[in-house]
Amino acid sequence: MIPESFIQELLNRVDIVDVVDKSVPLKKAGANYSACCPFHNEKSPSFTVSPTKQFYHCFGCGAHGTAIGFLMEYQGVSFVEAVHDLAKHAGMVVPQTSKDVNKPAPQVVVGLQEALLQAADFYKAELKKSPRAIEYLKARGLSGHVAAKFQIGYAPAGWQNLQSVFQNYDNEALAVAGLVVVNEQGRRYDRFRDRIMFPIHDSKGQVVGFGGRVINPEDAPKYYNSPETPLFQKGHELYGLFMARRAIRDAGRALVVEGYMDVVALAQYGIEYAVAALGTATTPYHVTKLMRQTDEVVFCFDGDNAGRAAAWRAVMNALPALTDGLKLSFLFLPKEHDPDSYVREFGKEQFEREMKAAMPLSQYILQHLSETNPLQSQEDRIRFLNEAEPIMQLITAPRSAMYLRKKVAELAQLSAEEMHSLLKLPNLNKPAVSARPKLTRTTVSLQRRFCLILLMHPSLAAEDDLLWLEVAGVEDALLKHVIETCLTHPHSKPVVILRALENKVEAGVLKELERELSHLDDTLNLSQEFLGARQQLQGFYGQRKAESMLKRLSDKPLSALTTEEIAILKAVGTKPHQNKA
Repeated sequence: MIPESFIQELLNRVDIVDVVDKSVPLKKAGANYSACCPFHNEKSPSFTVSPTKQFYHCFGCGAHGTAIGFLMEYQGVSFVEAVHDLAKHAGMVVPQTSKDVNKPAPQVVVGLQEALLQAADFYKAELKKSPRAIEYLKARGLSGHVAAKFQIGYAPAGWQNLQSVFQNYDNEALAVAGLVVVNEQGRRYDRFRDRIMFPIHDSKGQVVGFGGRVINPEDAPKYYNSPETPLFQKGHELYGLFMARRAIRDAGRALVVEGYMDVVALAQYGIEYAVAALGTATTPYHVTKLMRQTDEVVFCFDGDNAGRAAAWRAVMNALPALTDGLKLSFLFLPKEHDPDSYVREFGKEQFEREMKAAMPLSQYILQHLSETNPLQSQEDRIRFLNEAEPIMQLITAPRSAMYLRKKVAELAQLSAEEMHSLLKLPNLNKPAVSARPKLTRTTVSLQRRFCLILLMHPSLAAEDDLLWLEVAGVEDALLKHVIETCLTHPHSKPVVILRALENKVEAGVLKELERELSHLDDTLNLSQEFLGARQQLQGFYGQRKAESMLKRLSDKPLSALTTEEIAILKAVGTKPHQNKA
């Protein structure tokens, strides 16, 4: 486990300009440096690096982060690998319990990936043996070519089929990878049974998890995903994105749907630029990821109440990542259809015509706010303003925010100046201020920084954040309390949230938070920094869980270890515990 204090000290020592310039030649542009963005195709530079703020930001695709985040994104390495690389060039030694600090994280990850790959091969082989599963896919209109492209498989019925794949079915790595479940009695069984299996790939094409869909419509749940693991965070991954990247760039748009079968069925009919969220609402991280591929994203939802509720969640989660160059629109299908059934009945051309007529983001927001509000009375218009205010606060893209505010003011029968005086909205024309002088104060941990941004923007909190969080210390507990409080107060001011924390957090800690809040520069795009902080925390907690697993293995007597467990310990340079005579 790498201490948070070391990470902060490392970022203080390195210069992000030097780090980026080694990979992307930079040119001086005023107080900052600029270049063409390495994360998306562009002709004129929109990628800037700030030596005073020690952040990079692309105004074209929204890429944003610290020196650690740049290495992770540009080189495709893990959080731990990026820290080691930076520390090496800074002449610092990373605190590590293992003898060889460069091996633990990669070895653990490779082991999990190998397990997932073996499982994927097993599921593909089982599909060929199951006439029932094959007939199901054929009935859904899927060809063998498309099934092979998406590496679709089948998990047969039964409790321990993976025992035929893994010689040691009790290997803890299988549980960590989410392939097996351990019940309260300590018995193990396969997580996926009698389901069509969809491998989930990361940006490098590696299998990091699975989604399983029932064949029998009476079974539940309909879709079942792998749990959160050191390799898989559902709020970060989009099903089908790895296969769809070229098609997205060729089409100039990405289509976001709700299920795996929708993605695969659309690909069968030539719409190969579709992706799906993985059992969660679209997150700002998802939007940022898509922005690096295209500047147009169409969200497609069923026309029923559940589909419309999912669409609104997607809007609220996407707003912090919105940029002026991004076009978001919403397509609602007839209530009796989903994308799969619609494209099979009407074909590709009709589906794409519907996409071109999809509702723009601003129009959808206004329609949603006014669909149950006649806007006839003063009370109606006050309610409309109250509901619109938190939405307008989330939009930091100046032009998008300006036009939405203008429309809201018109519907509320106010001038723009009157509305601005009534509501507390960010100043879109605030001039840039010079960097504040550095203050001498205690280094803020990554958890504490995450809490501070949440206090400023509580609507950024997500229930999924509680899944990867593991409470093992004071800072972890503080983070948990802040996330929970922000979830219940998504549109409150920092002072309200701090008051709600009084019975959960020590008074001294609350005073420290208040003091640190005063140092936050409200001209910064904190919602973008938030995405990087979330990613770093997930990597940190994932690494901690992996090291905990290694410690449990190393504490076992040698005689109690399996061959695979001994191999894992040797690979990371840890000696098994010897039996006493």
